Amino acid sequence: MSSNHVTLWDRCLDIIKDNLSESAYVMWFTPVRALSFDNNVLTLGVPSYFFYEYLEEHYIDLLQRVLYRVFGNGVQLKYQVGVVENPKTDVVVAGANKSVNAVPQVSAPATHVPDPFKQQVYEELDSQLNPVYNFENYYSGVSNKLARTAGESIAEKPGKTAFNPLFLYGESGVGKTHLVQAIGIRIKEKDPSARVLYLSSHLFQVQYTNAVRSNTVNDFINFYQSIDVLLIDDIQDLAGKTGTQNTFFHIFNHLHQNNKQLVLTSDRPPVSLEGMVPRLLTRFKWGLTAEVERPDYELRRNILLNKIHQDGLPISEEVVDYIARNVADNVRDLEGIIVSLMARSTIFNREITIDLAERVLSTSVHVEKKQVTIELIQEKVCGFYDMDPKLLQAKTRKREIVQARQISMYLSKKYTDYSLSRIGDILGRKDHATVLHACKTISEQLEIDKALRANVLEIEESLKK
Repeated sequence: MSSNHVTLWDRCLDIIKDNLSESAYVMWFTPVRALSFDNNVLTLGVPSYFFYEYLEEHYIDLLQRVLYRVFGNGVQLKYQVGVVENPKTDVVVAGANKSVNAVPQVSAPATHVPDPFKQQVYEELDSQLNPVYNFENYYSGVSNKLARTAGESIAEKPGKTAFNPLFLYGESGVGKTHLVQAIGIRIKEKDPSARVLYLSSHLFQVQYTNAVRSNTVNDFINFYQSIDVLLIDDIQDLAGKTGTQNTFFHIFNHLHQNNKQLVLTSDRPPVSLEGMVPRLLTRFKWGLTAEVERPDYELRRNILLNKIHQDGLPISEEVVDYIARNVADNVRDLEGIIVSLMARSTIFNREITIDLAERVLSTSVHVEKKQVTIELIQEKVCGFYDMDPKLLQAKTRKREIVQARQISMYLSKKYTDYSLSRIGDILGRKDHATVLHACKTISEQLEIDKALRANVLEIEESLKK
């Protein structure tokens, strides 16, 4: 059968094609190659780790069903990273030629998530943790520093710090789930025997409802009271579910009284939660409540650079800066942009440029076009350098004032539609030649002066707030 692996994979592709849109099939399956099928192990070649991760996250159920149908029961799946269709672009990326065990065994697909409380013996427990979400790739910034620090303290001594429970809140996509799972993974690394469980409050609600219907609520409670570290996402989804909340209240009390750790996430702080029983809200406030805010520019840039390094994508700093400046809402948007750029670059053999990034952003995120005026630019530049705006009008050759004026002219030309003469008139009654010289001077310095480039980028970022 090993000699027919390409034919068998082509049969799989025919089935997959019938179950996907044409664009999704072309983007995610035409670059995949069947490399071998030996000892019931099918090895697929994919262009990058991003391809592997994306297939695993979005299409693994479909792959399981199709492989089970074509290759038979018990087939195993491995990926070989770094295989691309076009020989001219067959370059080795980070971690290339490394086989990744993706599907331990393919069998008939599960139709629902199993309820762990149905098991009467709890020696082993699937923690439902994703090893991708660890502290090593959870970058720290002003927006998440308190939450991360608390999380690392908990991971060192779960249930033995003042941060119990740890209540994390913030908008969708800012990294709450990543941090929660990182806590669980670190705890399991330090103590593999620890009973750690991560789940969404929606799944908790479904399990509770099933327990009520099957008259197994006591088993449900007993299971959750056996947990050492309970990590629950989106606790706000329990709003209005009084029965579930009352049961969770008893579980919470038992775990807390026995020095077991609880970590909860929500899209809002406890004080803003509605539809919750008061005694449960009180307990949410017992430990530490920490906000995970939208990532700032520096954190967004670090996240992008890390993702690019992992996937071996050739992206210039100019493109990275452009994405970091314009994708400001959450981490998921940043990752989605990189996925889209990677796909277009790999499939169409195109260089990742500013033009391509602009096109991807225009279809993926809403880019606010904030009205930028010369007056606003003056305010931000002078605020950054702690300078009175009136000094920009002064006739002086002091280096710091001249540089601030030149930066103001450079940004005014970049962000406004004013003529050079008008910009010069507003910024110290200078003529258009002076403005042109200032713009050229700053442009040249930005190419060689990293400190100045960082300062100007920070000022540009402030213009968008």
